[in-house]
Amino acid sequence: MNWPEMNVLVVGAGKSGKAAVQKLLDLGAEVFLTDRQQTDQIEGINELGLAGDRLILGRDPDVTAIKPDLIVLSPGISPELAFIREATEKGIPVWSEVELALRDCQALVVGITGSNGKTTTTTLIGELAKKTGRPAVVAGNIGTAISGKVEGLGSRGIVVAELSSFQLELIDRLRVNIAVLINITPDHLDRHGTLENYAAAKARIFENQTGKDLAVLSWDYPMVREYGKITQARVTYISTEELLADGIGLSGNDLVWSRDGKTTKIIARNELQLRGKHNLENVMCGIAVGLEMGLSGPQIAEVLRGFAPVAHRQEVVGSYDGILYINDSKGTNPDSAIKALQSYEEPIVLIAGGKNKGLDMTEFLEEAKKRVKSLVLVGKAADDLEIIAKKIGIKNIIKAVDFEDCVDKAIAEAAKGDVVLLSPACTSWDMFKSYEERGELFKTLVRKHYSKPI
Repeated sequence: MNWPEMNVLVVGAGKSGKAAVQKLLDLGAEVFLTDRQQTDQIEGINELGLAGDRLILGRDPDVTAIKPDLIVLSPGISPELAFIREATEKGIPVWSEVELALRDCQALVVGITGSNGKTTTTTLIGELAKKTGRPAVVAGNIGTAISGKVEGLGSRGIVVAELSSFQLELIDRLRVNIAVLINITPDHLDRHGTLENYAAAKARIFENQTGKDLAVLSWDYPMVREYGKITQARVTYISTEELLADGIGLSGNDLVWSRDGKTTKIIARNELQLRGKHNLENVMCGIAVGLEMGLSGPQIAEVLRGFAPVAHRQEVVGSYDGILYINDSKGTNPDSAIKALQSYEEPIVLIAGGKNKGLDMTEFLEEAKKRVKSLVLVGKAADDLEIIAKKIGIKNIIKAVDFEDCVDKAIAEAAKGDVVLLSPACTSWDMFKSYEERGELFKTLVRKHYSKPI
């Protein structure tokens, strides 16, 4: 593409948008940036050096006046906005930031998507990539924009990218050399409308693969399994429920690799620091990718033994007065929160609530009924969650006025031998900028209460 002759409109001034602007400026494009927030609400906006009519803030842009040759959309921005639909009708291409970042990337691209476990799996695969000794970058939906991070890697490099449905729905030629689809459960239906639309966005990760590439799929999810029939790539299945004839599975207590009639032990389940069946999915995906990157079984096992839960994903805050505190702030949908609940045998004081994404909470609360001694609710979804919880027979339901109050109430409910679990099943957007901010405050409040060192 002849970037110096192109007008490019970047929509959204968050991490991805600002990274896209800088990349485009480096390429020589004429760049316009728009965001509905004002200048004083956007961190680092002045550092980009855009001014005058190149910066359109607090309002929607005039597409006719700008005459963009391309629109780059940040993942949090809906493509259904009126000015974006207008541009699409005029034939103006709309890309996600990851398309811009990786379109001409020469490195091996490992893309990880799924409803749950993306961040843990991406972080683990990042550690495995480092183990190869090749230059490696971990970025994407994990919290670091890809643009500006992959330049100069060359063909020896490895890009490990967490990819959300928002990022994948607007790819064009992006080719993922190793594509991982961990699972699909209902999520982001407020954006995609139906489970089928959401799954279709996820499945675009396979769209430009060839026979030289690899797709890693979970056999345990029928919807995911079916994608093995349509991708052009080679397929490796993983399963926590069956010992596959060809793939990564579980044999007794051992995680094993089966191929050509031979089964090889990689690691014993009790050697892992990660708890819960769902984390076996994440580890098995990591094993499949590690093998594809050329690592041996012992090399993979060494990485796995040292790998601890990532921040905000069943992160251990600490054990105080015999009470274990777990930060699972990234549990932003019911399926993710269910998996967190199933990871503990101890009585649970559960903190739930926030902003629902249009998802049915019944199954989540049914699981909570089996495992939770006290349910502390907070945020916009609290009233709706309370109605369902009472209907299905949860007895000890506590409402909090704000997040600080909910942590105080959870601590008061807990006794020695309990787990206080923050796994909200909702987004943080009604009270916080991100799940990270929510998780950090939870950790701060718990540690402040006990006044003990971290």
